[in-house]
Amino acid sequence: MDKYSNGEAHLTHSERDWVVRAEPSPQLERIEAYFHGHGFDMHRHDTYAIGHTLSGVQSFRYGKELVNNLPGQTMVLHPDEPHDGHAGTEDGFRYRMFYLEPAMIQQVLGGKPLPFIKGGVSNDPRLFKATQALLRDLHTALDPLELDDAVYDIAIALQNATGARRGRQRVDYIAAERARELLLASLEHGVSLDALEQASDTDRWRLSRDFRALFGTSPYRYLTLRRLDLVRHSIACGMSLSDASAMAGFADQSHMTRHFVKTFGYPPGKWLRMLNGA
Repeated sequence: MDKYSNGEAHLTHSERDWVVRAEPSPQLERIEAYFHGHGFDMHRHDTYAIGHTLSGVQSFRYGKELVNNLPGQTMVLHPDEPHDGHAGTEDGFRYRMFYLEPAMIQQVLGGKPLPFIKGGVSNDPRLFKATQALLRDLHTALDPLELDDAVYDIAIALQNATGARRGRQRVDYIAAERARELLLASLEHGVSLDALEQASDTDRWRLSRDFRALFGTSPYRYLTLRRLDLVRHSIACGMSLSDASAMAGFADQSHMTRHFVKTFGYPPGKWLRMLNGA
């Protein structure tokens, strides 16, 4: 069966779980996956996770609610919001998802707080249409201009689907962006709060508050997640877990694995097996 077909194929609960990754783009990951039962444990990541269920029912806990995502709806999981995932029926569920860094949304919003879709699912047709640009075809790598257009449309559609927020406090986008750039340059050796304060020219408490509002997570979590991105890329290219952990700045392999499970809902070995179809 072609895992990149239009999503109409019937899948039985006996089929093996799998994950397929599209050609990676900067600040964007796209996947298609199938799970016949339990998908992943409660976890959180610092990106938007936006997707469409292609067949079956994708059920997940989000906040205090149990949510069912059906074909035709758009799933929008906000950065750093805990969630899990499992099949809502015996047929399993198949879906496509992209993981988009909030920094890309901020290139469009220019310092406004990130849009939040209550309940994690939207029926807004404008949002469904905008997100199709990144979900329709995973075979073909995205042209940079194509990606820019898609991100712009998605940011505006998210804002429209959310509605305007009232009483928004002012945030210092330039200071938070300087801190983010320093974090990206410090994956292997880490960075101190004093260095972040100096780079951003603001105090650590305001920086932490503004960073969360603009990029969806804390500076520490952002650094940890970028290290995990580096680990996934390295082990997918054949590096051992221990070497990848050390190279990415983790204390050891067990330290990295604990963060991996909390972030993605399963250990790195399982992720690698699903990726390779084993």
